[in-house]
Amino acid sequence: MQENFPGQQPPYGHGPQPPVHSYAPPPPPPSWFLPTPRGVRYDHLARTAAAQPWRAIGGTLIIAAGYIGLSVVMLGIGWAVSMFLRIPAPLNAEGALFGDPVLSLSVLLLSLAPMILLVQGTAALVQRRRPGTLSSVAGRLRWSWLLSCLGLALLALVLGQGTQALVLTLSGEDADLFGWAGWSGFLPALIVIVLLVPFQAAAEEYVFRGWFVQAMGVHVRNPVWSILLGSALFMSLHGYSWAGLVDVFGFGAVMGLLTVRTGGLEAGIALHVLNNLLAFGLAAAAGKLQDALSQGATPVPWEALSGTVVQLGVYAFGVLYIAKKRSITNVSV
Repeated sequence: MQENFPGQQPPYGHGPQPPVHSYAPPPPPPSWFLPTPRGVRYDHLARTAAAQPWRAIGGTLIIAAGYIGLSVVMLGIGWAVSMFLRIPAPLNAEGALFGDPVLSLSVLLLSLAPMILLVQGTAALVQRRRPGTLSSVAGRLRWSWLLSCLGLALLALVLGQGTQALVLTLSGEDADLFGWAGWSGFLPALIVIVLLVPFQAAAEEYVFRGWFVQAMGVHVRNPVWSILLGSALFMSLHGYSWAGLVDVFGFGAVMGLLTVRTGGLEAGIALHVLNNLLAFGLAAAAGKLQDALSQGATPVPWEALSGTVVQLGVYAFGVLYIAKKRSITNVSV
């Protein structure tokens, strides 16, 4: 047995040990975001514990007011730019915002593009849900699925444009869908179109197929009503002739259906982006960008709806078929 002499430390592991204090870390603060409901469709993702009617109504009013505010700010900036560059005053006799179509297009697109952030911020602050739930049931944009939808959208656009040109030609209507006005006018417009149209088109999907469908889905079991009402609202914001309005309404309804059936906005964003890139691009190439911005200036012939039917039919069938083959989930997990 080992003895300890006065002043001598005991061997390690023997003798009295100092008390050991355990300090548990403080619990994390509760998250602002409420849990996302599991196993529900896209249109029911806002059915959280904070699903009171005033949140959907108030959020919709905030988004509407935000769009008006953004439009006013961008008009002011556009007016300042036009004065600096000595461009004719806005709201001229032709109904365009400015005398220069590229400036008019820039102001229009920049009034819409920031709506993505406004809608996501409203969902986060008013409904207390994660902004990613606006994108899909996965809580984010599914980029690989979006790329697949872009390929399908390109095929559908080619078939739709070809059908439209053929039917217009056979019916004796002017099928002048393509033209060339030179690089001097096309290149500046092309830069604006490529940089801003994807955000503008995506923003409209986030508002009408995202926020609106989910805000109504809090209190409506069947998504058909939110899809149809959202499509009617989407149509009302366009100034086309009756055939053009039918085209817009049909587009909104099909994109709303695909949003619910595939569980996200990817399909709608893909076709909307490519459709607007093609529409604005062809108009700019032909030197008719001003006409494209003045939506009611050139009536849409009813024969053009043949291309719409082919385009939307091919795209909807392709998206649903590939979504089934790839097991794209349409409910939250």
